[in-house]
Amino acid sequence: MPTTVLPGTTRGGLPLRVDRVAWAAVDDRGLVARAQAERGTPWPQPLASQYARFRRDGDRVEYEDRVFGREDRLTRAVVTALVTDEQAWLDEVADGVTLLCEQSSWCWPAHDDAARALGAVVPVVTEPVLDLGAGEVAARLAWIDHALGDRLDVRVPGVRRRLRHEVRARVLDPFVARDDWGWLAPPLSNWTAWIHANVLTAALALLDGSERDAVVARAADGLAAYLESLPADGAIDEGYSYWWQGACRALEALDLLEHATGIDAAALPVVRATVGYPHAMHLGGRWYLAVGDGTATPPTDLPWHVLHAWALRTGSTAAAEHAAAEHVRADLPVRGGIGRTLHALAYDAWPAQTPSAPLPARTWFPSTQVALLRQTAGSTRGLAVALKGGHNAESHNHNDLGSVVVAVDGVPVVVDPGRPTYTAQTFGPDRYALWTMQSSWHSVPEVRGTPQRDGAQHRATDAHVSADGTRARLDLTAAYPTEELSRWTRTVTLDRVASAVRVEDDWDVTPGGSGTVVHWVLAGEVDASEPGRVVVHPLDGARRTRLTWDPAGVTSSLTVRTLDDPMLSDVWGDHLTRLELRVDDAAGNGSLTVTVEADR
Repeated sequence: MPTTVLPGTTRGGLPLRVDRVAWAAVDDRGLVARAQAERGTPWPQPLASQYARFRRDGDRVEYEDRVFGREDRLTRAVVTALVTDEQAWLDEVADGVTLLCEQSSWCWPAHDDAARALGAVVPVVTEPVLDLGAGEVAARLAWIDHALGDRLDVRVPGVRRRLRHEVRARVLDPFVARDDWGWLAPPLSNWTAWIHANVLTAALALLDGSERDAVVARAADGLAAYLESLPADGAIDEGYSYWWQGACRALEALDLLEHATGIDAAALPVVRATVGYPHAMHLGGRWYLAVGDGTATPPTDLPWHVLHAWALRTGSTAAAEHAAAEHVRADLPVRGGIGRTLHALAYDAWPAQTPSAPLPARTWFPSTQVALLRQTAGSTRGLAVALKGGHNAESHNHNDLGSVVVAVDGVPVVVDPGRPTYTAQTFGPDRYALWTMQSSWHSVPEVRGTPQRDGAQHRATDAHVSADGTRARLDLTAAYPTEELSRWTRTVTLDRVASAVRVEDDWDVTPGGSGTVVHWVLAGEVDASEPGRVVVHPLDGARRTRLTWDPAGVTSSLTVRTLDDPMLSDVWGDHLTRLELRVDDAAGNGSLTVTVEADR
């Protein structure tokens, strides 16, 4: 996408009218009741000792939980002030705003490079860091200024001046003054879109004239760079979960740019392509195809109104149907910022009748080498199988080349575990010591005791998906850093007539050696009482599923992994089970076919 040429001046303000009469009729989705219940109780208070934990023991959750709790309560107070128009709620908003303004840092502890460089474990207030957290607070305060600013001036004179000062000092000035932020440098990620969207929000609401124009132009360039970094097919290498914090943030920013400058982004090919990404990753119901640090059951409070609006604009019927179907069972987005909450409450373009999820029969993203094949288009009934290629240096990467996911009736049975709770280790030098990041806990081979390694040189090649959506193929030779392996081909076949998935592995290795293991990670209760097969009783009441294998002579074993991290146990229950199939390839070659079938 070429950099957008902006007009010499931009329009200020934010693209959402805040009309007292209209907001009095808004369905608050329970926010007012919760705000009333918590009013008068102590606000969440993040402490220095909690901030310090990230440097001391790697924990970031204790501090962040209090920060997020404070921000979410402020969102509820803002909505209540708009819906009720009661003066007392302006005091509650002013309390929350002032607490944020007095918070030593808006940066999240894991991102505080300034403190790290100075050997500190607490914020260095003279060195503001513009990260995701700081951008979020700036946009939050900007929306409050836009929605309630005049009323705050009357009720609490001075609070508006304070919030504008803090946003300028902590976010807008550093954004203009520095061009060495890590999120400006390739490879670009969700940070680039997310932070630029928040800076743009703050600039349009809080700056004027040429100063505003300069920040808007700089943010537009950053967004253009992010869109240029996306592949033509619209895929996100971070996976479905991160689409909402990358591509979706970019779409929200494009809304702001259109309001400010009059540009039309709906015709951009990459915008049209990425709007089609979320529904293509849908397995069924609450389940999605997860890769890397993604999760198979995403949060329930996603901003479906953003996807729906852009689907309508770009003419993507399937994406619009998907968003409308998911919106019905979704919670109101509160955690993602006040702007998302207000837009979700005001959005009125939902169809009168809820459509069915589109569930395409064949999905193939060449840029990330991710395929998802389904037995019956438009239905979760039956089998769906996914195969992932790519390389092992993708953003939020796990060593998962060749990973297979199989769903029965939309529920994953052969699974990708996803990620644990983030700590200092998650993005540190010991990331791949975490079991969830290792190929040993994905449904892939381990060649003569050698697992996959991280790095872009470890990649899948010769990726191909048939036009009829029945077969996908990858070469995994380069995924394994061992000279013993000269060829590994993995072929996945979906037999729609027989209702079966076959995964065929065929390989050549140095003669001799101790044999190769192919892993299968399973969710549900696993029964291995019969030789040559395992039976899985899946989650969510999906049909009983069998895995069988050829040739004869393959030895099998099971390893049960107890799950005590809620990021994993909330998805999979209290355990996952790994099936290990050991193949004798001492002759210099090996083959294995695993067939997955569900009860009729």
